[in-house]
Amino acid sequence: MILNPIVGNSLQESIRLVGQQNIIMNNKLYVGNLSFQTSENELMDAFSEHGTVLEANLITDRDTGRPRGFGFVTMSAEEEAQKAVEALNGVELGGRQLTVNVAKPREDRSGGRGRDRY
Repeated sequence: MILNPIVGNSLQESIRLVGQQNIIMNNKLYVGNLSFQTSENELMDAFSEHGTVLEANLITDRDTGRPRGFGFVTMSAEEEAQKAVEALNGVELGGRQLTVNVAKPREDRSGGRGRDRY
C-alpha cells in the first residue's frame, strides 16, 4: 500500500520510520534548572562523559532570545541516556542543581497567540 505516491513511501516504510522515532525519543533527555549562563557546549561536555551526544539544544524565549533555563540532550543509545540520567540528575552545573530525565513526547497544543486569547 502506497501512502503518498509522490514520495513513494509505503506502509512498511512508515512503520519503520515510526519505530526509529520511538528509539530516538527514548534517547532524548530533558535537562532543567539550567543556569542562564550555561552554553550548549558546556551541556554537551557534561553529557559526553556518559556516552555519545548527538545533539544539545538550549531553549530560548522566542520574543527576547534569552535562555529559558532548560534544554534537551539527545544521546546515541538508550543505555547511554539512562546512564546520563542516573549520573547527572541532581548534580550541580553552573551553580544550579540539574533536573535530568527522559523527555516526554511533545503534546499538540491548540490556540496559541491568536485571537482566542481575548
